[in-house]
Amino acid sequence: MSADNPLAAHLPRYRDLPIDPAQPPYSAWGVFGKDDALGTINLLTPERVAAASGLVRKGAVFSLNWAMEMPNPPILGRTAMRHHTIDLNPGTDDYYDNYYPQSSTQWDALCHMPHPEYGYYNGVQRSEITGEPGSRNGIEQWARRGIVGRFVLADLARYLRGQGRPIDPAERVPVDVDTIQAALDSQGVKLAIGDILLLRFGWIAWYEQTSEAVRQRLASPPVLDIKTPGLPAADRTLEWLWDSHVAAVAADVPGLEVLPYVPTVEGFLHYRIISMLGLAVGEMFALDALAEDCAGDGVYEGLFTAAPLNKTGGSGSPGNALAIK
Repeated sequence: MSADNPLAAHLPRYRDLPIDPAQPPYSAWGVFGKDDALGTINLLTPERVAAASGLVRKGAVFSLNWAMEMPNPPILGRTAMRHHTIDLNPGTDDYYDNYYPQSSTQWDALCHMPHPEYGYYNGVQRSEITGEPGSRNGIEQWARRGIVGRFVLADLARYLRGQGRPIDPAERVPVDVDTIQAALDSQGVKLAIGDILLLRFGWIAWYEQTSEAVRQRLASPPVLDIKTPGLPAADRTLEWLWDSHVAAVAADVPGLEVLPYVPTVEGFLHYRIISMLGLAVGEMFALDALAEDCAGDGVYEGLFTAAPLNKTGGSGSPGNALAIK
């Protein structure tokens, strides 16, 4: 946390933001300090990390990282990575060309998305995001700290199928926060401050079974035509996530929010969830194996770890995430 971090036992509620009337409406700027660059990752205190480590009971480890080559072909305007293997005589080395760190399982850094009017989290401006020493709000802020805490999985695909309302992963299906809360209640798990909330919509499992023709359509422009389930870009979404005080929210869909989005402040959740609240966002997390295990033993919580790339000024990173039970 920043040296001037005013975080107290009771965080402000969404309706009470901002804490300083000079800051943008419903922004968390200054909540963790005026120069803070971690956002909600500040909530992963040593006490909460220690408590999460105590949730490991059977030593089962689940990689939440989809293959780097997936989706294939790439979507959302990204292009395919090229992997080169070099013969060292003996041994091998390798390198990558054309690699987008946010092409598969990914974190969105706080410099990834600005608010159209107010800029980046905590008032950072585009000119301060350089990728060079002194760059602001980059992925290295989380990388140098690490992301470790308690995960809570909301298996929305399983819950809604059981309710007779299965999610169609090929369609634009908004899943609101009341449904998320109902799924958590049905699983017998409650969110606590500093949790990493994992949302399974079933998109990756669907994608892996799709035809080449479907994959080609998903990869074709225009980007705004792609349809996926996700969170609605509603004020209620932001309020519930902030008031739940999760440290991060990650899902198995390409954008966390429902796609296609509407390219307005009110219609695009990314404009507000990252820049205004400083919330850590993860996308295309591979949650299927973890969900199967949770359904089997009825335990939907455990230890979560992630080590983003330590790249100064990076806009994002592969997830490098594990769930341990």
